[in-house]
Amino acid sequence: MTSRSHAEALDRADPLAEFRTRFVVGDPEHLYLDGNSLGRLPVAGRERLRAVVDQWGDALVGGWHEWIDYPVRVGDALASAVLGAGPGEVIATDSVTVNLFKLVNAALDVRGGGALVSDRGNFPTDRYVLEGVAAARGVELRLFDSDPVFGPSVIDLADCGPGDVVVLSHVAYRSGALADMPALTAEVRSRGATLIWDLSHSVGAVPVDLHGAGAELAVGCTYKYLNGGPGAPAFLYVASALQGSLRSPIWGWFAQSEQFAMDRAYDPLPGVSRFLAGTPPILQLAAVEEGVRVTAEAGIERIREKSVALTSLLVELHDAWLAPLGFSVGTPRDPTRRGSHVSLRHGKAWPITRALIDARVTPDFRGPDSIRLGVAPLYTSFTDVWDALDRLRVIASGEVPDVARARVT
Repeated sequence: MTSRSHAEALDRADPLAEFRTRFVVGDPEHLYLDGNSLGRLPVAGRERLRAVVDQWGDALVGGWHEWIDYPVRVGDALASAVLGAGPGEVIATDSVTVNLFKLVNAALDVRGGGALVSDRGNFPTDRYVLEGVAAARGVELRLFDSDPVFGPSVIDLADCGPGDVVVLSHVAYRSGALADMPALTAEVRSRGATLIWDLSHSVGAVPVDLHGAGAELAVGCTYKYLNGGPGAPAFLYVASALQGSLRSPIWGWFAQSEQFAMDRAYDPLPGVSRFLAGTPPILQLAAVEEGVRVTAEAGIERIREKSVALTSLLVELHDAWLAPLGFSVGTPRDPTRRGSHVSLRHGKAWPITRALIDARVTPDFRGPDSIRLGVAPLYTSFTDVWDALDRLRVIASGEVPDVARARVT
């Protein structure tokens, strides 16, 4: 099971192997295991960007007759391909940070009166948004400590009550733990609180069924497993039943009804489009659309099946090669409880990460001691995983000099 020939056999049997050719892979010897931070460039995405740039050059402002519908069109594609939502419930716009700010404030306006709640291990931008909103509005911010490997559980939500607004991540950014979305959603709603899901580390790699889970509100990004490119627009989801009652705190002209009838007071659009604000980034939305298209073609269930196989191989190689060298797995071992990255813990995780990069393996580091290895099933092969772990064991078997922390980790 630990031989390279085993990994090669898995690649030969992989029904998604062909999709690797759909991505720009400049150097096949460079092992990229950071798709959980930034996905590779789809070939179709590069071609689409060139086409939209040419359209800009030829059509100029006339291009807006097509471009103006991009946020809705991309949102509907996301809804059907990877989110388990319906048409008119998802909009592609702004960043996760801005979208979370919108939904937290909108939920407080309609259902507030309680506290803002999250786990202390949640992704920093989520906590920062909650801190800022709490300070601005004078509401309580309550952070709880969840299990560092398995993440939040139903028990952690025992203190939630009516009027609370809770923010949780579907996949934990550090450990890769996959939350039980239906159970946690049901628990929060049963207590009269409102739950907003952050899907950034799951969408495109893990099946998401917002309708099936009873989820009401969610945000997420498109530049990780959806391969929309650096800084690509995020998305937000508002269940259709809530759309008439929620109002965005950021009023902008793309959310205005009769947008080009400009001499009138603000009157937001019906539906999820009322959460638009300023002019959307058209080039980036075009790239997101291509990323979603290739993901939909592969099928999220097949993507998940390969993800589980890749992370299982990674854990097996860790146990055989790295555990004797002082590593431990900081991710749930049960594959049904993890997303598409595995965190390996070590006391010298940062210098080892830098040494891996020098050895042409790209992971990332998350403090205090985690090396995250993200597998993106559309382009990560089983031999990529084998070769990366092989290089890692060679590095860890020798002397690893300390190195100063970089700004980007």
